[in-house]
Amino acid sequence: MGQYGPMPTSDVLHNADESRYELLRDGVEIGIAEYRLLAGDDGDQTVAEFHHTLIHQTERGQGHAERLVRGAPDDVRTRQLRVKPTCWYVDQFLVEHPAYADLRA
Repeated sequence: MGQYGPMPTSDVLHNADESRYELLRDGVEIGIAEYRLLAGDDGDQTVAEFHHTLIHQTERGQGHAERLVRGAPDDVRTRQLRVKPTCWYVDQFLVEHPAYADLRA
């Protein structure tokens, strides 16, 4: 417990029905990263094109976008997909974090 009470917890959840990742803080959505699945060279859906990332206005400037965009590729890796970043923030994240370079489609 922190000095002022319990620290809020945040989780990145995959919402496959909505084709997006959601950042939740204490169960409340504070951001999303939307994607669409694209066919790879072999015709299978092997690429997740991240085209839009949004952090709710009152939550901006607190590092939430990085937590969200880090959680999404971590999950994409477990699903053996690659990332095509058409969202500028996701693209910038991949450039700045070489550990994720192998995910770039």
